[in-house]
Amino acid sequence: MSLLTCHNPLFTTPLTPDPEKPPPEGKMAAAAWLENGYLWQAFRRVPGWKSPCPKTWAHRRQLSSRPPQPSASVIRTAFLHFFRDRHGHQLVPSASVMPRSDPGLLFVNAGMNQFKPIFLGTVDPRSEMARFRRVANSQKCVRTGGRHNDLEDVGRDLSHHTFFEMLGNWAFGGEYFKEEACSMAWELLTHIYEIPQDRLWVTYFGGNPPEGLAPDYESRDIWLSLGVPSSRVLSFGPSENFWEMGEIGPCGPCTEIHYDLSGGVGPPQLVELWNLVFMQYNREADGSLQLLPQRHVDTGMGLERLVAVLQNKRSTYDTDLFSPLLTAIQQGCRAPPYQGQVGKADGGHTDMAYRVVADHIRTLSICMADGVYPGMSGASLVLRQILRRAIRFSSEVLQAPPGFLSSLVPIVVETLGDAYPELQKNTTQITSLVAEEETAFLSSLERGRRVIDRTLQQLGPSHLFPAEVAWSLSGNLGLPLDLVGLMLEEKGVQLDSAGLEQLAQEEAQRRSQAQQAKPAKKAELRLDIHALSQLQRQGVPPTDDSSKYNYSLLPNGSYEFGACEAEIIQLYTLDGAATDSVGGGQRCGLLLDKTNFYAEQGGQACDRGYLICKGQQDVLFPVIGAQIYGGFILHEVIALETLKVGDQVQLHVDEEWRLGCMKKHTATHLLSWALRQELGPNTQQCGSHLSPERLRFDVATLAPLTSEQLQAVEETIRVAVGQDKPVYMAEVALELTTQIPGLRSLDEVYPDPVRVVSVGVPVAIALAPTSQAALQTSVELCCGTHLLRTGAIGDLTIVGEKPLSKGIVRLVAVTGEQAQQARDVGQNLAQEVEAASARLHQGSQNVVEAQHLSKAVGRLSDTVDTAVMPQWQRRELQAILKRLQRRANTAIRKLEIGLATAKSREILEKHPVGPFIVDTVPTESLSDLGSDFFRLFLLEESPAPKPVNPLHHRLSLLSGNHDGPPTINDLGGQPGLQHPEDASHHFRGP
Repeated sequence: MSLLTCHNPLFTTPLTPDPEKPPPEGKMAAAAWLENGYLWQAFRRVPGWKSPCPKTWAHRRQLSSRPPQPSASVIRTAFLHFFRDRHGHQLVPSASVMPRSDPGLLFVNAGMNQFKPIFLGTVDPRSEMARFRRVANSQKCVRTGGRHNDLEDVGRDLSHHTFFEMLGNWAFGGEYFKEEACSMAWELLTHIYEIPQDRLWVTYFGGNPPEGLAPDYESRDIWLSLGVPSSRVLSFGPSENFWEMGEIGPCGPCTEIHYDLSGGVGPPQLVELWNLVFMQYNREADGSLQLLPQRHVDTGMGLERLVAVLQNKRSTYDTDLFSPLLTAIQQGCRAPPYQGQVGKADGGHTDMAYRVVADHIRTLSICMADGVYPGMSGASLVLRQILRRAIRFSSEVLQAPPGFLSSLVPIVVETLGDAYPELQKNTTQITSLVAEEETAFLSSLERGRRVIDRTLQQLGPSHLFPAEVAWSLSGNLGLPLDLVGLMLEEKGVQLDSAGLEQLAQEEAQRRSQAQQAKPAKKAELRLDIHALSQLQRQGVPPTDDSSKYNYSLLPNGSYEFGACEAEIIQLYTLDGAATDSVGGGQRCGLLLDKTNFYAEQGGQACDRGYLICKGQQDVLFPVIGAQIYGGFILHEVIALETLKVGDQVQLHVDEEWRLGCMKKHTATHLLSWALRQELGPNTQQCGSHLSPERLRFDVATLAPLTSEQLQAVEETIRVAVGQDKPVYMAEVALELTTQIPGLRSLDEVYPDPVRVVSVGVPVAIALAPTSQAALQTSVELCCGTHLLRTGAIGDLTIVGEKPLSKGIVRLVAVTGEQAQQARDVGQNLAQEVEAASARLHQGSQNVVEAQHLSKAVGRLSDTVDTAVMPQWQRRELQAILKRLQRRANTAIRKLEIGLATAKSREILEKHPVGPFIVDTVPTESLSDLGSDFFRLFLLEESPAPKPVNPLHHRLSLLSGNHDGPPTINDLGGQPGLQHPEDASHHFRGP
């Protein structure tokens, strides 16, 4: 169950407290309440810290005899220290809100996300995570999409948030289970936090007969043994007390602890406080449940809600997690003080705006600190929507001055920076990005407001706001649809929701058709959780892939890669079934005891190659890929002949492919280092991918890279390559790498010991406590394969860049011969641009020649835009060509003006006096004809003949006694005037 966002239609009826009817005691009485629907209402999951009436609330406060309210920081620390000091848990830092290797998530939305490899059995057995047994942490969570989407609810009530902190403790592999988890939770809540026991209720899983799941009486009995009265231990079904990770994956029954807001006054008002999940099953792709090989405990408690309870506040927004922000908003805006009102009581939606802005600036700061920036797709698009929503509420509802939103970032850092140091590190960048986005969006918001107002003026009093207009505002101006709906709601206008849904369905259908038009993906070979557990039960050790590092540099500069002898441990068919033999050209999965193939990870493409089977020396079995699952490397093989479990094989990597990857990987490290040298030590890598063809590098920047910076980065790399520096690699205890200044590592799970790659400086020297080498050269944690000297890179040039989102740019680079070819292409194009400039400088004799030159400049621009060439040079040539195109167009215009002027004078001289003129002047613009000419003419706009030309007009020459412009009938119905095929202008007159 969600701690903050679960919705259930059974829990929507308001439960009005009645002081005259206290809650009944006893199991039978509780059952009667449940039967009458009262407890179903009490256990509503719509998270609203329901605001009781002031009289009732004052009474509750009088009942409280707690010590002074603890701060949120103290509450968070108490949780962590309780599990560390009393129960031996290892404290782990919060993972980034950017999901690690989980394409199904936009953001990390639960504390368990970073531990999914443990639940799924795919954790690297050499990593620190594989040794986790009992851990605790406070995890940053963002819920704005998928099953957990709180965005549209934020501000409407007193408890919804897009960002929150999840306090959790975990036990892996049966380290402890239900009894210990429940006992720890009860001890913490009642003894450490001193929450009165009579304010706590618990629920447990009541079973699900259709799936053969029995009630969790074990959890029930544990709570009863801890002293919880049976009247406050209630069972619920799978929608409330059976937790699932997703459509498939680990899941299990859960027991929840609820807090009673009523304080014994009237019927209970319950909010979920803590969810204890007991991972026992796996939901299979066919919907069935299978027992997991190991049991786990996964708990989660929202910090914001816990703080509200312990600080005796009626809303999470009244706690010290938000009060500094609300105070800063009131001081910086022209709005009245925050009152905590909701619904109709919140006149003008002022308090709603307070909550939206406070919540959203926290989310924005946290996400940007973790490298998620506003953009046009995925998580970046959601963050852009959040930012624009905050800007709209601050500027329009709270009347905040421009730039106000960014001024709140330091308040967030002050509130959360001690717990999450990345906020302190990135304060300047976050503030700058928010300020830039605010400036850009305010103009779009103003345009959107005018469109809405103009549309409303044309609507009748009962008409719906057109869905097409709302859709256009979203697509063209970037106003999120929920924001448009809010703007209309504030004006008392209803949006055509049905029409909007129809437009959304049509868009989804178009995307679906486009997706179906793409080639179907081939079936993916993989080891699922059951295959991995079967291997572990059989005692099969992880694949020994240390041979992938067995290569040497020969005196002539070439590399030698040795073969690897191995034994087939297991074979798998495409559907994942284990088999003893395959053959006949079948594609299959091959598990070996050892390998020299690099399995795809860390952004480096996997090796390719072949294997030969002992006794079949003349048959090559292609190996087209290798993937790693929980330490086991699965080779994708085409079995041209029969392969059997137990066969002895010899593995050979594709040496050219491997060497290409090694060049690109070492070049990637140099690129990362050169960017830090040029842009500053805080420059962050946001991802990379490399193959023999090219490398891709995503980097977070405060501003777009200039051409000069791109050149400087390339030159720094070329110097390092030219010096042919040695590349050192060594395995080091992971703990020894944590305090080295400048050491680069990504948000990944590294094995322990971890491989360190250092360019030009031996690893031992680079990692010395007093060493500054990691600040002066490339030193990174990396498990990839690398060159042994930098000289083999040959050259590097950045050939492309693409902004992924605000603050993140993707660079594409090539090395070696490809880099030199790119430079040659750039040089040739530079010469062509220079020649075009010279031709343009000479001038053109006539319009046709000038038009040909203009078209040549356009074709050259297209070539420069798409050529594989240095990006810095592309920018320079694009700027030159843009100027040349303007000059060419100006030259054409001047020639046309001269030609048109001469032609018009010729017409006037030819017909100084006469009743009728019909002639043609070739020109693109009426203004070309001159002022003298127009003194004799009246412009009559008429539908232009096809092809349509916006400058195509018909002119009428009039005498002083004509009543109006003549029609075609006045001219004798001359149809020839209606069929010009060029951009000429036609004249007629009496």
